[in-house]
Amino acid sequence: MSAPMLRRLFIVLLLAALLAGGVWWLGRPQAVAVVLREIDRGVVESTISNTRAGTVEACQRTRLSTISGGRIEVLAVKEGDRVRQGQLLMKLWNDDQQAQSAWHLSQVATSRQRVEEACVVAANAEREATRQAALRARGFVSGASEEKARSEALARQAGCQAARADLRQAEARVRLSQVEQGRTVLYAPFAGTVAKIVGEVGEYSTPSPPGVPTPPAIDLIDDSCLYIKAPMDEVDAPKISAGQPVRISLDALPGRSFPGTVRRVAPYVSAVEKQARTVDIEATFDDPAAAGRLLVGYSADVEVILAVRDAVLRVPTSALLEGNRVLVAQADGLLAERRIRTGLANWEYTEVSEGLQAGERVVTSLERAGVKAGVAYLAERTAAAGGK
Repeated sequence: MSAPMLRRLFIVLLLAALLAGGVWWLGRPQAVAVVLREIDRGVVESTISNTRAGTVEACQRTRLSTISGGRIEVLAVKEGDRVRQGQLLMKLWNDDQQAQSAWHLSQVATSRQRVEEACVVAANAEREATRQAALRARGFVSGASEEKARSEALARQAGCQAARADLRQAEARVRLSQVEQGRTVLYAPFAGTVAKIVGEVGEYSTPSPPGVPTPPAIDLIDDSCLYIKAPMDEVDAPKISAGQPVRISLDALPGRSFPGTVRRVAPYVSAVEKQARTVDIEATFDDPAAAGRLLVGYSADVEVILAVRDAVLRVPTSALLEGNRVLVAQADGLLAERRIRTGLANWEYTEVSEGLQAGERVVTSLERAGVKAGVAYLAERTAAAGGK
């Protein structure tokens, strides 16, 4: 074959090779960008959390109303005031009751004078009866005189007892009037903070009749003792018991959590319309001062710690596919599917008992398009599992 023919053949083969290479290059599988996490050892916990936001509650909180209604005459406190136990909070107009009480007190004074008078007379009559008995024994007076003196003494003694009974009745009427006055005043049943007052001086305050939701006159909170009340799914309720450790987080303090303890599990299921059935639990702070000053009503979440294992091989829970499968980043640049055996798990980490080794990398960005076994990958970010 001549030299020109060889050159043309070489050029044709070269063009064919370039064309084939271009077709392969354009048709090659594209690498998928993925986020990888390196497998390591650490703590894995089994936990459950509340289904809806919990609430910071006060250990003591009372919504006070007077027993009887009336016009507000005295408001001795303002919203936000700190009060001591027994301090006067509010008083309704009760001048009529005070006048009646004063009258009953005067009746008590009169009754006491009558008791003193009647009993002095009774004592004199008893002495006279005793003297008549002595004279009768000596024959100086007749038996009729002695009997008359003894009857007089008995009558005077009965009069003394009747006067004392009248005094007790008068004192009872005083106590009754004091009870009636107590229906128109409010005293602090414990030391705390006045959260809210409904009503002003001169306005009419109405107590809440049974079945009628009338706002309380004064809302008193003891914010020196706080706890968290949180609803847990009824399915998780059998796993929870008093004394279990918890982690408490508050929306008002983002990025922080506080250790606590379950103090109570409600003995019934709350069935609220259009909501899941839940069981309320109460959790207290192990160190109440750590969270600082909290406001009653803050939203909070409670994570109950059921079990803890330390220094175990673990995989991010976000890396798990259905059927306990993960995508492992291989050294050849491809993703490979691998089935693993798992143990303890929570929303963050899952214990691995078989199928992975420390240092291997797994895909956590499973939601991205094209992420599957057999495709080439491009590590967008690789990080150690970290954590506790």
